[in-house]
Amino acid sequence: MLIILLTFEIRNFQFFEMFSCICRRIANRIKKLICPHMIYPLPNFHFQVDWGGTRMGFTEVSGLNIETAVIEYREGLSPEYHSLKMPGQQKYSNIVLKRGIVKGDNEFFSWIKTIKMNEVERRDVTIKLLDEEHNPAVVWKVSNAWPVKYTGPVLNADGNEVAIETLELAHEGITVEVSG
Repeated sequence: MLIILLTFEIRNFQFFEMFSCICRRIANRIKKLICPHMIYPLPNFHFQVDWGGTRMGFTEVSGLNIETAVIEYREGLSPEYHSLKMPGQQKYSNIVLKRGIVKGDNEFFSWIKTIKMNEVERRDVTIKLLDEEHNPAVVWKVSNAWPVKYTGPVLNADGNEVAIETLELAHEGITVEVSG
């Protein structure tokens, strides 16, 4: 009797597996018919930074911001009881680059040491968001960047993390290019 019940349960399980597999296939075919060219957003974890130094991976890039100030203006003879809003100057956030410290590599700190009174080594920085084939999908080109702040790693005797250094860059503009 027990063998018959186990055989029945196994057959039901096999039938359920086969039925669910058929349902998944049908659902995928319906999805392809309804949305044949489903486009997903790009993930933020596959990127490359060219900063004029040794080609090395970065763990984080932030500060890709452009902000336009608002100028408010109103004439005394205006029949409207509110001011006009016009675009003003653009402001760019500083770019922040983070990477793990590698033995023998001191390029971040060497670049910040080039700063002298009214003189600094400026570099163009390119940040590329890559697709599945490692081709650039979106490219941010940062003009005339120079280091304004270097932050060494947080050292912790109880820690179990990579030592991360940070370089903050001021710059004179960002352009964004999107590939087809």
